[in-house]
Amino acid sequence: MTIKMIASDMDGTFLSGEDSYDQEHFARVLSQLKEKGVRFVAASGRQVANLKELFEPMAAYGLLDQIDFVGSNGSVVTTPGQELYAVYLTPEQIRKVIDWNALNPQSADNVIVLAGVNGTYISNHVSQEFKEMLSMFYPNVVQVEKLLKIDDKILGVSFVWPHEEVQEHVQQLEEVFGEEVHVTGSGFGSVDVLPKGVDKAAALEVLQDYYNVTDNEVMVFGDNTNDLEMLAKYDNSYLMPNAMPLMHDAHKRLALKTNVQDGVLATIESELKLDNQVEMD
Repeated sequence: MTIKMIASDMDGTFLSGEDSYDQEHFARVLSQLKEKGVRFVAASGRQVANLKELFEPMAAYGLLDQIDFVGSNGSVVTTPGQELYAVYLTPEQIRKVIDWNALNPQSADNVIVLAGVNGTYISNHVSQEFKEMLSMFYPNVVQVEKLLKIDDKILGVSFVWPHEEVQEHVQQLEEVFGEEVHVTGSGFGSVDVLPKGVDKAAALEVLQDYYNVTDNEVMVFGDNTNDLEMLAKYDNSYLMPNAMPLMHDAHKRLALKTNVQDGVLATIESELKLDNQVEMD
């Protein structure tokens, strides 16, 4: 197996818990990937600023430049030191989605999150507790009086519903706006509205072009519906055993272990025949 790029979702896939992973274990793997000329891509619904913060500890190992980022479910693609790609919702698309939410009786109590270039925006009626929770996943959370008056480029709009209702609301939004935008579930009760054509697989194509990597040289890991496109596109794709049942219906090849057992790293070590005992300086 010749692999030149490995892309992994974060929550429920690479991360063993909230913002946590075995840093020394990852550094051991990443060091060996560097020797083999393999890029690692963090591909997430999280914004790039949050992803960079997650992996900042790799700088101490001299390995931070081995990581590329796909943020906001594919709206932004960055390599060390540069942004390769970014696409935004139009003001009209944002207005339509927010207006739909206001008129939908099932949506009266949900939370709307606008992911921007300079900040993450929520209504000023959102509780401080919820704002603090969002801050674990989004950078610079700002409460505003009117979401339609934000002076920023918006990468995506997220709605937060009870987890068990996510797929129902994804279908609702697709029926209304499917011709204009891309709608996906993104874990933790989030339904994300993104620019048309945006998904993780399309974002990985940008990195493939940049690094001259073929589809057969890409390995991917995911657990949720926002990973479906990349799991379907690449032959070397692995679903996490801890994924929800509907994901197991869609994809049969599994990682060796769950996310809490470092399943991504264990599978990489096995498939690429890495040394899991190598010492880090």
